[in-house]
Amino acid sequence: MTHIGMSEFDIIAAVICFSTWVLFIWITDRQHSFLPPNLTQIMNIHRTRWLENSLRRDLKMIDTSIMSGLQQGTGFFASTTLLAIGGCFALLGAADRVIGVLSGMPLHLATDRDAFELKVAGLIVIFAYSFFKFGWAYRLFNYCQILIGCIPMVDDARDDPVEAKLAIERAVAINILAGKHFNAGFRGIFISLSYIGWFIGPVLFLCSTFLVLIVLVRRQYFSKARQAVLNGIDF
Repeated sequence: MTHIGMSEFDIIAAVICFSTWVLFIWITDRQHSFLPPNLTQIMNIHRTRWLENSLRRDLKMIDTSIMSGLQQGTGFFASTTLLAIGGCFALLGAADRVIGVLSGMPLHLATDRDAFELKVAGLIVIFAYSFFKFGWAYRLFNYCQILIGCIPMVDDARDDPVEAKLAIERAVAINILAGKHFNAGFRGIFISLSYIGWFIGPVLFLCSTFLVLIVLVRRQYFSKARQAVLNGIDF
């Protein structure tokens, strides 16, 4: 039994893969008592330390320089996802040629036009999701720059420590939120890499999904980068 050119195994593989991604997002975006802190959560503490440290120096150019780097990286990936969306629409326009190429390959590939177009449409949705996440992260990093500008100088912070603390808390909250949306957009790019396996078949779709997930789990919980930034952090 098929549905718009897809087998039941295709549908099952898609449900399993996207459910796995949702579970991964739920686990990594929250602190759970049954899991150690991941790389993102540890870096959020360092974001807090960074902005708290700005209270002890009047030279805020250091902070704005860091923020500019964060914005540039976010803008780069936002532009990249737009190019990827354009490439997907071009792929839709050349569907017959692509299907002809796939059908001529030695592997047994599904070449139904409706299924192919639906899969490309799904890829467009993933890239569009990433673009909106990157776009919002870029905007939030811009807001964070403004809030960093509101952080008082050293003498003013000593005179009004309550307001200084509130200024830091606002900047930290927006900075962490911007990082969260940036990570969500970046995660969408990784999802698209595993999604490409679906054009070959549901088995490769499952394999590519779990392979990418293994890489991301390792980076979040078992990487040398995590060990490096965890040094001196108590939970």
